Amino acid sequence: MTIHIGAKNGEIAETVLMPGDPYRAKWAAETFLQDACLVNDVRGMLGFTGSWNGNPVTIQGSGMGMPSLSIYANELIRDFGAKTLIRIGSCGGMQKTVGLRDVILAMTATTAGSPSDTIFKEVNFAPCADWSLLQAAARAAEARDVTTHVGGIYSSDTFYDERPDLNEQMVRHGILGVEMEAAELYTLAARYGCRALAVLTVSDHLQTGEALPSDQRERSFGDMVEIALEAAFA
Repeated sequence: MTIHIGAKNGEIAETVLMPGDPYRAKWAAETFLQDACLVNDVRGMLGFTGSWNGNPVTIQGSGMGMPSLSIYANELIRDFGAKTLIRIGSCGGMQKTVGLRDVILAMTATTAGSPSDTIFKEVNFAPCADWSLLQAAARAAEARDVTTHVGGIYSSDTFYDERPDLNEQMVRHGILGVEMEAAELYTLAARYGCRALAVLTVSDHLQTGEALPSDQRERSFGDMVEIALEAAFA
């Protein structure tokens, strides 16, 4: 048990999927895990542990933004022994070649700032995904015939963005999509010698203004969860 995670020793699996929304964690656990049990509800940030194809899995909400994710990822790794952490969430498409419902596998995660900045001082650390997870996720997505893009994303702690010039530079430099957590997850995984990956569903698009209706999101998010699970145990 930690300050933010009320699970007991042994209740958190070494493989953890991390959606931002705690209710998405509940939906994913009930939909994809066998014998899923609630192991955390501190501050309403729900976490469940069950099994997938006989493999123990925890699905723990991370909250929105890198500061929130940093709290949960730190405690999951340091106090509960998590070894593989996969973010599953939505993102905004930034390239015209990226469509709604597409899946993005984040090879790298650019950011303007994260909770780890004070450690690196003048160095611009380059957070990246674990290669084995990235490769396995790409294979799983191809097998499921899911339109998938592999490349760099942008992790921002500003949801209501007022820097269109910054977004323009992200697009110019080939960034596929924008979300709010992956860069810090990748940095923490590197620090502690863990595996990390972000598997993201494009739910809206910054260039076209399109957005996926809520009643059409579940099927697309289901592909994302299954890709993450297959990658974790490939």
